[in-house]
Amino acid sequence: MISASLVKELREKTGAGMLDCKKALEANDGNIDASVDWLREKGISKAAKKSDRIAAEGVAAIKVDGNNAVILEMNSETDFVAKNAEFTSLVEDILTALINSDATTLEEALALPYGDGTINDLIVSKTATIGEKLSLRRFAKIAKKDNETFGSYIHMGGKIAVLIVTANTSEDVAKDVAMHAAAMRPQYVKISEVPAEEVAREEEVLKEQAVNEGKPKEIAEKMVKGRINKFYKEICLEEQPFVKDGDIDVKTYVKNNGGEIVSMYRYEVGEGMEKREENFAEEVAKQMK
Repeated sequence: MISASLVKELREKTGAGMLDCKKALEANDGNIDASVDWLREKGISKAAKKSDRIAAEGVAAIKVDGNNAVILEMNSETDFVAKNAEFTSLVEDILTALINSDATTLEEALALPYGDGTINDLIVSKTATIGEKLSLRRFAKIAKKDNETFGSYIHMGGKIAVLIVTANTSEDVAKDVAMHAAAMRPQYVKISEVPAEEVAREEEVLKEQAVNEGKPKEIAEKMVKGRINKFYKEICLEEQPFVKDGDIDVKTYVKNNGGEIVSMYRYEVGEGMEKREENFAEEVAKQMK
């Protein structure tokens, strides 16, 4: 019978998963050193075993090279690993590979050549070395015109990354807009980008609110028009009051500096992903059954 304390000791030595440690100890009659070697020999398979883990931490990063830029989100299981130098180096290697490629999908990105293998092979290898599930969640490659400017901003060490493209204005203005977007979380650049069904749903909610406030139907409909503008100010970058000057909106700030906003890419690490809290004692008990 392999004890939980022995499994814990092997896990601390190797960073391998609980079940892998238990199997290693069983295969080597509880010998810690032999089990360490056993896990090292099966390094890549160890990485594959982590595929069902939740990797909702990580970093969002940006690389700009001339008229091209890449923004990506790379995930890990813990914030500690996301700050690891080896993880940071992995992210930089992937950014470089992407900016020098024509990849547009995750499948194409993972198949890009790297060394003697692919980007996917690199991620699998680093997963085995670092001891956590690592994954490239998403990316976008953007090409700008000569009259356009990139504005990039990284917040909280990579928790949020924003890449803005503006036309006919300076990098400082574009960066100001990127910083604003990081703070205010717009979902769209322009009102015209908001899906019609989303607007219709919001209008219906606002109409019901007005009716419930006791307003006659015709008055309620007029109130909706005013309130929908407030909705746009919450979700559209151009309509939001500018964080550095609340008397004007972002669109006016850029226009006052001779330009216009072309596009926005805003990645916040883990947004929309399930996050799991793990209790080590419970995990040990579960795996030892």
